[in-house]
Amino acid sequence: MACSYRNTSDRMVILRCIGPEEFFLERVVFPFELLSFQCPLSSVVKIWTHSIGGPELVDTIDAGDLLVEVPCEPTQLEALQSSRSYTAGVLDDELPLATAS
Repeated sequence: MACSYRNTSDRMVILRCIGPEEFFLERVVFPFELLSFQCPLSSVVKIWTHSIGGPELVDTIDAGDLLVEVPCEPTQLEALQSSRSYTAGVLDDELPLATAS
């Protein structure tokens, strides 16, 4: 599915999109930049930034909330609706951003 994310902050962020079947996308998004990307229906997007204390998770978004176009096929709509049942903690085992040494 086609998605887009706009970084409305004045700081650079890192977008991580994690999906089924080992799908993974990581991109740097500069302040006020619009990033367009493709991902599977049930993906979750996490927005990270760096603070004084190190990496910081800013937001967690269902990829369905970032859709550019709403799917028109019934099977795609059903899959999108079932992907909205994201359970907190499912992806909490992922590693934080690497810090520069």
